[in-house]
Amino acid sequence: MTDTDSFPQDAAGWQRAAAGTLIERTGIVLTEVSAGTTRGTMPVTGNTQPAGLLHGGATASLAETLGSVAAQSHAGPGRAAVGLELNVTHHRGVRSGQVHGVATALHLGRSTAAYEIVVTDDDERRVATARLTCMLLDAG
Repeated sequence: MTDTDSFPQDAAGWQRAAAGTLIERTGIVLTEVSAGTTRGTMPVTGNTQPAGLLHGGATASLAETLGSVAAQSHAGPGRAAVGLELNVTHHRGVRSGQVHGVATALHLGRSTAAYEIVVTDDDERRVATARLTCMLLDAG
């Protein structure tokens, strides 16, 4: 999707737009989308490393997806959000079920947006904490 005027504004629209992308391949499902808070889930199955634990890169993909979608919602029509920095601290391993992520706005500015993303397991134990900073650009 390259037309920034047509970025979806809700979770269902983002799911449709995710066809054929990493979002679809990792099984990420967006459940709430807004500039202030974006939520989603991802299955552990299919996103593990050889030892059977959730892959840290998959966790980072979930975090970046949630934060980027939220930042794009903040940027609005005719603008694009691009990642500047992502950092992830992994707290515990997960072998089954789903992980749940919540991106919460820390800063919503004119040129940048920053989010804290908390990833938990099915028992609501913290799996990872991430921070994403996006630059907001005028399209075209």
